Amino acid sequence: MALEPTGLIVPVIKHAEDLSVSGLAKAASDLASRARAGKLGPADTADLTFSITNYGVFGSIIGTPIIPVGTTAILGVGAIEKRPKVVTGAEGEDVIAIRTCAYLALSFDHRIVDGADADRFMKDLRTTIESIPETGF
Repeated sequence: MALEPTGLIVPVIKHAEDLSVSGLAKAASDLASRARAGKLGPADTADLTFSITNYGVFGSIIGTPIIPVGTTAILGVGAIEKRPKVVTGAEGEDVIAIRTCAYLALSFDHRIVDGADADRFMKDLRTTIESIPETGF
């Protein structure tokens, strides 16, 4: 017997603000495993405020995610790949280097989130991501 498709399920990582990056990854992995197994309960999909979509998993570098109903914002993550970038060299000169890059797109409900706050969030996210060594977490 073939399984019926269930459509998009958006499980919620509760108290994400208290978790490390590693903790977030573990929580996401657990929720994804339980979603695939059909073992999520109603509490696992309730109270969503912010979501992340990874359209980059299919190779897309950019997208424009639509805010899910009842949420404040969604962050879209494009494909993570090596690209040539202009960077500042040791003596202040411009040089071309290979860097791991991804495009991030934030869609938010402007009735709830001020655009300046959203821009500061994206700046802080970029600074945080760029501070991670190329070897990973």
